[in-house]
Amino acid sequence: MPTLFRFLFFCATIVGMVYLAMWSLVVFVEPRERDVTVRIPSEQVNPPEQQTGQ
Repeated sequence: MPTLFRFLFFCATIVGMVYLAMWSLVVFVEPRERDVTVRIPSEQVNPPEQQTGQ
């Protein structure tokens, strides 16, 4: 078996295994729904007014 063909066969095998793993995750794993809460500091929502140098 020539070296290039062996290399391409090896790469195709790796790609096939990755594709099979991704397909298995899509078919057999059911994601769980849950609420996500992100706290935002009030300084970011209502920034303090900048004082001018008068």
